[in-house]
Amino acid sequence: MATNKPDWQRLGKDKLKAITQSIPEAWLISSLPSNEDQRDVTGDYIRKYLSNEEIEITEALAPTIVEKTSTGKWTAEEQCKTNCFHETFFDAAIKDARALDDFYSKNKKPIGPLHGLPISLKDQFHVKDVETTMGYIGWIGTFEGKKDTGKEKVFESELVKELRDLGAILYCKTSVPHTLMAGETVNNIIGYTWNPKNRHLSCGGSSGGEGALIGLRGSPVGFGTDIGGSIRIPAAFNGLYGLRPSAGRIPYEGMANSMDGQNSILSVVGPLAPSVSTLQLIVRSLLSCKPWLHDPLVHEIPWREDQATLPPDRKLSFAILRHDGAVATHPPVRRAIAVVVKALEAKGHKLIDWKPPSHKRAVDLAIKAWSYDNGADTRAAFELSGESPAPQLGNTYGEGVKPDAPKDAMHIAENNIAKREYQKEYMEYWNSTADATGTGKPVDALIMPVAPFAAARPNTYRYYGYSSVLNLLDYTACAFPVTLVDKNIDVVDNDFEPQSETDKKTQATYDPEIYDGAHVGLQLVGRRLQEEKVLALTEYVAGLLPKTEPEEKRASESRERL
Repeated sequence: MATNKPDWQRLGKDKLKAITQSIPEAWLISSLPSNEDQRDVTGDYIRKYLSNEEIEITEALAPTIVEKTSTGKWTAEEQCKTNCFHETFFDAAIKDARALDDFYSKNKKPIGPLHGLPISLKDQFHVKDVETTMGYIGWIGTFEGKKDTGKEKVFESELVKELRDLGAILYCKTSVPHTLMAGETVNNIIGYTWNPKNRHLSCGGSSGGEGALIGLRGSPVGFGTDIGGSIRIPAAFNGLYGLRPSAGRIPYEGMANSMDGQNSILSVVGPLAPSVSTLQLIVRSLLSCKPWLHDPLVHEIPWREDQATLPPDRKLSFAILRHDGAVATHPPVRRAIAVVVKALEAKGHKLIDWKPPSHKRAVDLAIKAWSYDNGADTRAAFELSGESPAPQLGNTYGEGVKPDAPKDAMHIAENNIAKREYQKEYMEYWNSTADATGTGKPVDALIMPVAPFAAARPNTYRYYGYSSVLNLLDYTACAFPVTLVDKNIDVVDNDFEPQSETDKKTQATYDPEIYDGAHVGLQLVGRRLQEEKVLALTEYVAGLLPKTEPEEKRASESRERL
């Protein structure tokens, strides 16, 4: 993409330098070992740079933080001294924290249910006095690529305003892949964002910076977005919980985006965190703001406590999807499914195999929706600076790729009709499971992979069917951690027979030595607008699973500190 535009590589380096300089020098690790020498930089590795007090704060879950800051046991200012790796605005955060402490000192009550809680944001949110680049060099010094709009570093997204009203402290924005349309996080400003648990692998995308930061415990909770898996993928890759709500539950108003105006599959906002209780706190608090009064696309549905609690001793029914009929999963993901199945069967819950309408049809419909403009929006963003797209996007936006003309209204209408018909067919299939559950009711939830692998190796994410089908259906889903890859158990399947070239290439990326120690997650799926129920079921299912060794160690050390 050769142009006579300013040197985009220099602009990217200058921006990265500015990001690094915004972090106090004392907080920087001067010499990080190579990926080969230290693949896991979470847990014990990062703790050696922290005091006991800092460890207690950074490893506390959000409900604990709010309980302590709302009762004066901790000050809000103490919560701001953690690290992250994209846009940072620590001085502003500490100023906000001191204002919260002053409010509590004078009034002896918190300003809201998130009083003093640090929250990180994906770099799609507009925050006053902070730049939004969304990974594009051409957006540096602009408002979404446009100059002199009067909105630069002044305009704030609706959700940002609501978080401030609730008492949250905003302190950083995290990395994304330019275009947002990738399951790996890479751009020409920050380079590649690695998985902190296993730095041979990706942190996921497009909310990858959130996944990596929260995985490092550099944030107790953060917000991402999801149009094809972009919350659930980084959550699963980093051992976290990540909620993909249905469209219209959490406000998206005023956020930067790709392909804005494409309404067949709406991108949604959702939280990522180390616990379900954190997700429940965040969603319940946000809905208390009545966001439907300020975002025209939000449904007027307050938090439904009756759906957030499971009846005691009720026998549940779950559907299990092991293979979507297109691309097989890696051995660790297959074992994760088996672990969950064993735990549910031990409690006497009913399990059935999920044999839905073709997921390939859903993927094809989704790709058509994402391609209505044939890349015109993202190409225009690249052309602002003349930068080249990352290799992960080269097949779509790279040099030599000649885009077709944007689709016309008739084509879009045809795809929307096909999508609606698919949604209806899938809905009736879910209803039909009432004949197999033994309860007279359809399955309570579906449990399935988020991706074919525990995490992607660089530039190998070829198939998004496990995540994107739910975006087309607009089903509520929550990613949850299950286990860790064990090279001695999760051996290569030498009897594997691929169904397609994509299936073959995806399976060939698995190497037990490279994947050893990586997080393995799955997702629990409900029907549309079932956020409270999905979170309750996820918490229940996750509570049945055996704890991994690092989780047991953290729990033991936490008890000792108490």
